[in-house]
Amino acid sequence: MKAFIFRGAALFGVLGLLIAGPSCARDQQLVSITVQPDTENFGVADPALNVQLRALGTYIHPPVTKDITNQVTWASNTPNMVTVTPTGLAAPAGFACGSTLISATVNTNHSVGNRSSSGAIVTGFMTANVACVSASGPILTVNFAGLGAGNVVSSPPGLSCTSSTVTCSVSFVSGTPISLTATPINPSTFGGWGTGCDSTSGTGQNVCNINSLTANRTVTVTFN
Repeated sequence: MKAFIFRGAALFGVLGLLIAGPSCARDQQLVSITVQPDTENFGVADPALNVQLRALGTYIHPPVTKDITNQVTWASNTPNMVTVTPTGLAAPAGFACGSTLISATVNTNHSVGNRSSSGAIVTGFMTANVACVSASGPILTVNFAGLGAGNVVSSPPGLSCTSSTVTCSVSFVSGTPISLTATPINPSTFGGWGTGCDSTSGTGQNVCNINSLTANRTVTVTFN
């Protein structure tokens, strides 16, 4: 009788290990990557103008967030616009302007528990904007009219004016398509665009669109 009890206890012990075993070996999984900052605006190309990106990995089993900046593969969609080093240092290249994406990718070949997960790819992105500004390109000038106050900014970045300056000018790379967004400062209101826009859009037509800046151009905006 004692032998039977001993064998039964041993059998239940083995079964317990078999049932509990897989949960102890559960993989820690990387489920997402967040890149910080998520957006960076660069001015004119300058080798000294750069920003260190960070990659934060979110894991489950158990849930935790880790800095994996040096474990990801960094890449720029448009390297002639923005470069990124293997350690995540981003900088404008000086050969193009506009917007591009920078990615941080992990090709997961095995988990923390060393279980195969070959083919799993996790990627995070950030947006880098490079101002289309040129010392020798055509000049875009914004004149302010009216008694109100407001601001005008360009996309791509490069021009940022306030009505207190009355007029401001920036030189862009020839052929750049530009959108100017006018924002009134409370209690002022947007009064409209004068000549100089190829078209207008946005809420209350507050966006002035220039299809291609190939020569000097002046645009007038009114705030009431």
